[in-house]
Amino acid sequence: MTKLKALIFDVDGTIADTEQYGHRVAFNLAFGEAGWAWDWSVPLYGELLTVAGGKERIRFYLDQYHPNFQPSNDLDEFIANLHKIKTQHYQKLVAKGEIPLRPGVKRLLAKAKREGIRLAIATTAALPNVTALLETNLGSDSLSWFEVIAAGDIVPAKKPAPDIYYYVLREMGLQASDCLVIEDSEQGLKAAKAAGLNTIITLNDYTQNHDFSDAILVLNHLGEPDQPFNVLAGDAGDASYVDMALLHYLYEKGVGSGE
Repeated sequence: MTKLKALIFDVDGTIADTEQYGHRVAFNLAFGEAGWAWDWSVPLYGELLTVAGGKERIRFYLDQYHPNFQPSNDLDEFIANLHKIKTQHYQKLVAKGEIPLRPGVKRLLAKAKREGIRLAIATTAALPNVTALLETNLGSDSLSWFEVIAAGDIVPAKKPAPDIYYYVLREMGLQASDCLVIEDSEQGLKAAKAAGLNTIITLNDYTQNHDFSDAILVLNHLGEPDQPFNVLAGDAGDASYVDMALLHYLYEKGVGSGE
């Protein structure tokens, strides 16, 4: 009988609400430090999130809102340097504990690890940002929990392209049918779906209006025993929070239905 072998997690918006309270704030701090009077408001950042990747987001913003902008140096170098400053600010926010994990994440990761379920990460977030978030919230040994941490520019095409999921599957020596993915966005869902992966969605304020019709389950968060989730689409049975029993149920249902 086929069994669930691995869980693959997105990071930004999935493991933690990093977008609104982390990355957006860090970008604005970087702009100020660099001497640019640019401000990414909450609604504007929601628009910019349609572009995957921080450096790509800066480029899109300049193209759309400052088309005549000319840096004193090469544009690619300017964007890379600005993004580096942003990353430093983001890591400081994480270190201060200002970006906690979303409900249920720590509990589920720990339980999966104890049960021998292999863990991986597939994200467009920069690797230093991912490691800082994990080590701050899960402990200094938490990076070893994940067999593969695929982050940043490790593949040329970012979500919604499936490349990063293909990379994780290849590195782990697994088939898509061996895994479940946990994502938060339509872009992430499209990437996972294109790679043949069944996906659970835990949406957030920025993604609540996305099209998640291809997800096997859509929740507001993973839930805790004292903080039940809300099921927005799909069948969670009698569960009120995501545990391994629910994941095995969803996996078997997905494999059996050919989803």
